[in-house]
Amino acid sequence: MQYFQALKLGQKRVAEAREYLNKISDGRAMPALALSDTKSNVWQPVGEENLYAFVDESSGFVLTDNSGFILALVDKTGASKTIVQGVTQEQKEKWEQIFLNDHIPKFEGKVILPV
Repeated sequence: MQYFQALKLGQKRVAEAREYLNKISDGRAMPALALSDTKSNVWQPVGEENLYAFVDESSGFVLTDNSGFILALVDKTGASKTIVQGVTQEQKEKWEQIFLNDHIPKFEGKVILPV
């Protein structure tokens, strides 16, 4: 796929994921990655599927605040499409229930966050 085609499709998927996450997070969702890292010259948009993941320092990331978690909606490869920073334990529990009710599966792999 050509770069601009992949980017445009990836941006559309990011916008859709962000719109959903904004609804449950009171407009706190930020866009993340529109392209998947293929470690080659092949351009791929992030996947269409949405899975959720909560990231904390135990995941190997150094968070810049001490408010708990980062919530990411990711594709099946772990590429984050949209994120919410500063998630408390109470918000995490509430949002996990919303994801369960909305049939959004939990991502169990390594999450790829924007730098």
